[in-house]
Amino acid sequence: MTRAMLLCAGKGTRLGELSSERPKPLLPVCDIPILRYSIANLVAHGITDIVINLHHRGELIRAEIGDGRTLGAHVQYSEEVEILGTGGGLKHALHLLDPEGNDEPFLSMNGKLIFDLDIHALVASYAATKDSLGTMVVKPAPNAMKWGALDVRPEGEGLRVHNILEEGGHMFCGVHMTRPSVMRNLPDGEACSIRQGYLPWLREGQRVSAFVHEGGYFAEHSTPKRYLQSSIDLLGDARLRNPPGPLRGIDESAQIHPSSAIVEPVRIAAGAIIEAKAQVGPNAVIGAGARVTEASHVQDCVVWAQAVATGNLRHKIVTPKITIEASGNDLADT
Repeated sequence: MTRAMLLCAGKGTRLGELSSERPKPLLPVCDIPILRYSIANLVAHGITDIVINLHHRGELIRAEIGDGRTLGAHVQYSEEVEILGTGGGLKHALHLLDPEGNDEPFLSMNGKLIFDLDIHALVASYAATKDSLGTMVVKPAPNAMKWGALDVRPEGEGLRVHNILEEGGHMFCGVHMTRPSVMRNLPDGEACSIRQGYLPWLREGQRVSAFVHEGGYFAEHSTPKRYLQSSIDLLGDARLRNPPGPLRGIDESAQIHPSSAIVEPVRIAAGAIIEAKAQVGPNAVIGAGARVTEASHVQDCVVWAQAVATGNLRHKIVTPKITIEASGNDLADT
């Protein structure tokens, strides 16, 4: 397998006003866009040929990632005039995913994820199930029905998916491996790789395999609560094997007034300014060039690059344009 596709065309409607400033894959977590986390993990596993589909604010993704060279990758883009869904987007991009027509397997990953996935183990699992249409990455979830449950059972030396969306104790993680010839069987136009793909094919008696992700960090960022919690997690005990950059600490170019108080864990990025008598932290990200004004208190917050944080702020996301509430940490909230 030499290629991967990152699905980045969604509108991010549940993020409200945040998605009007940036597409979801560019939300900064610890001052690094989400999309860079996926690319860093792919490159660390030797996958450097990457396709990204674009729709909502796609020009910002192009500007951030470019051709991928600075990230050790070769990135191409698949433009979608109309959103084609998780399956339709893959089918639309097959000329980039399989340019030689060799039907080489590829990996598909939702662009809203920060996922400490062992891709080598996934590839090995897929290779061991040659008669499978694809291998879905799943994880145990006590509230699986809220996410779309999968019934996963052992079969031989692997795991087989027996049902999707109706019963089971696992959730789909938004990552799967398959082949171009499988995705070509999807209907033209907008299509979901699950509802118009694996689910009806499963009911026809065809085989779909599963790879269980146990341990390692997993987060998706569809709501302000989940987005804020991800930064707090990565400031704290959560660890990634292949981070795209520093996630904690104070950049040497940040300007910290001697009368301010910094309470770890924090990430204070390059050129940030912390004014007199301010308190930053615990659990605060201050983006590059951002400013915390005099006597302000910023805790359990994310402040985007070039934004200004003023006052007593907690459970807030501060951008250059808006400040929004993001209280709570219920990752099962929908």
